[in-house]
Amino acid sequence: MASEFRWSGQQVLDEGVGAAPALPGMRGLLRSVRTPEFAGTVFHEVEAKSALNRVPGASPMPFSWTVNPYRGCSHACTYCFARNTHTYLDFDAGADFDSQIVVKVNIARVLERELRSPRWKREPVAMGTNTDPYQRAEGRYRLMPGIVGALARSGTPFSVLTKGTVLARDLPQLSAAAADVPVSLGVSIALLDRPLQSRLEPGTPSPAARLELVRRITDAGLDCGVMVAPVLPLLTDSAEALDALFAQISAAGASGASVIALHLRPGTREWFQAWLAREHPRLVEPYARLYRRGSYVVPDYRRMLAERVRPLLREHGLDRGVGMPRTPPEEAPHTPPAEQLTLL
Repeated sequence: MASEFRWSGQQVLDEGVGAAPALPGMRGLLRSVRTPEFAGTVFHEVEAKSALNRVPGASPMPFSWTVNPYRGCSHACTYCFARNTHTYLDFDAGADFDSQIVVKVNIARVLERELRSPRWKREPVAMGTNTDPYQRAEGRYRLMPGIVGALARSGTPFSVLTKGTVLARDLPQLSAAAADVPVSLGVSIALLDRPLQSRLEPGTPSPAARLELVRRITDAGLDCGVMVAPVLPLLTDSAEALDALFAQISAAGASGASVIALHLRPGTREWFQAWLAREHPRLVEPYARLYRRGSYVVPDYRRMLAERVRPLLREHGLDRGVGMPRTPPEEAPHTPPAEQLTLL
């Protein structure tokens, strides 16, 4: 059902404005678009052959399928773990990931077809696990209403995790979908420090705007969890900073929060280290020690962070975590129950 997305063999739509030259050396048809309102960004519009992506069986994630309407992300988060996936498309994991955005313009139609398959068991589908489905491009392309509609009509539970306030546009549709299928919404808010946030996540809405999004989601009658991720060692991990953040999240009406320490996978590691050397050179050596074992921070740090976070989450009533929708057992008897994302 799902196949690995590649440039080769893809088709593109012919209509539109502002066409730019296709990338040199790329096979298959391609339309690249520049628009004045997205200065410095190129949209590569493709027709994907598949929409549903199966999560590898060994993955610890509490869902089996994902849908990614975009590749690359204009949020430009220096720490984004998905950066290296852009190299599969002959882009780099740094500036290209931020500015060369692949748009699967036909994804809702393809998804609708795949969900009609008799093989589809209505297992939970997650969005926002790779790149953000409500990044700024969604304001132009409006792919999510078609995706949400297709999932709801098919009886498929789904979740959305985002930093993008564009989600507020779709709240009436998401509320309607939640009457028919389990829907889980989450907002990612890593820190409150506006100057630091603007350097770490230069393309994202402000923390205040995302807290307001949490309020709007809960005002619409939907639960909203918050993903406090990533926590950056020696930058955003003090008890005072976390306490202040949890207080704001709780005041916004969030149903729970999950906390994840920074991961530095290949591609991301190099981009983040370059940022760290520019912005906080004194932390280069401490980070080298904390991540000496690879992509994950050393176990001693994770234990320390867990001990710091656990009582704060309880104090602010956020220890429920960020949930994922479950598939009813009678519909998928062999599907293990979905678990909450936990502190890593």
